[in-house]
Amino acid sequence: MKKYSKLIIAAIIALIFIGTFVFLYQKSQPKEVVYSEFTPEVKDVQKTTIITGKIEPRNEVNVKPQVSGIITDIYKEAGDVITAGEVIAKVKVVPDMGQMSSAESRVRLADINLKQAQTEYDREKELHDQKMVSDEEFDKYAQTLRQAKEEVAAAQDALQVVKEGVSKSNANASSTLIRSTITGTILDIPVKVGNSVILSNTFNDGTTIATVANMNDLIFRGNIDETEVGSLVTGMPMKITIGALQDLKFDALLEYISPKAVENNGANQFELKAAVASLGNNKLRSGYSANAEIVLQSVKNVITVPESAIEFNGDSAFVHIVETNGQQKQYVRTSVTTGLSDGVSIEIKQGLTADQKVRGPQIIADIND
Repeated sequence: MKKYSKLIIAAIIALIFIGTFVFLYQKSQPKEVVYSEFTPEVKDVQKTTIITGKIEPRNEVNVKPQVSGIITDIYKEAGDVITAGEVIAKVKVVPDMGQMSSAESRVRLADINLKQAQTEYDREKELHDQKMVSDEEFDKYAQTLRQAKEEVAAAQDALQVVKEGVSKSNANASSTLIRSTITGTILDIPVKVGNSVILSNTFNDGTTIATVANMNDLIFRGNIDETEVGSLVTGMPMKITIGALQDLKFDALLEYISPKAVENNGANQFELKAAVASLGNNKLRSGYSANAEIVLQSVKNVITVPESAIEFNGDSAFVHIVETNGQQKQYVRTSVTTGLSDGVSIEIKQGLTADQKVRGPQIIADIND
């Protein structure tokens, strides 16, 4: 039994050894190199670029108050359509003590001058009635009296404006009523009733009561890299895709390219604007993120091959043309002149015809498979 056991163990060891040898032998055999092959295709090639940006109204206006004060009423809300001159809010004036003091002083002085003018007029009238003063001389005093009365009215109006922001004579053009300066849609009303507001002046931009824009006239604003801006001219068509509306595309026309670059993340970029057209019934919102696709270059009906089939060597380009001699297949390295590429296909200007096949990238396959 021991003899047979030794023979069985020896046989197992021999089988393991032979199997290992066969496995290593098969692994050491050369692998067949197989190449993919392509037939040139005649088609259009376009070089495009994608520009990121956002949708904005062309005309967006910040409505500011003409007087400083406190918001007492707000008659509109964001999203409302408004016409030019329509009231958005009302401001209660908080009088400036210095201005009010000056206005009150002006009223008092005007009253004094009026009393003096009235006294002189009455005296001259009595003399005029007695034929002791000429008509010409009397008219001067009458004119002075009229001017004094007008000054009193003006001083009282000025005082009322300082106190209340409006006077009886200009009630229809009250500066306490904040009116829209354009027709459009209210995008935002950043103030609330009770907020203090200030008018725009040399030292302050003033408080924005509302932002109004014409949402039927929109533009795309974005930045393009300096390496591509040289291919752009105003009037070029663009396709706009809205991030929130992936199923919709809008046509646009490039209308502005900035003459000056701005640095963005270490790269020089140029701002551009395009007018968005054909909105139809689609309602776009200000600030939508968007991508614009623009064709930088294009060629039509040219011979193309996949760019992966091109072998580049310095400034030269080559393809391997498939030739069959009987059962023998060979690849002939041929110089070609390339043209425009869209990143997938590349134009072949010279060195290849549409009925020839070219070798593509390698496909490694085991010869024993």
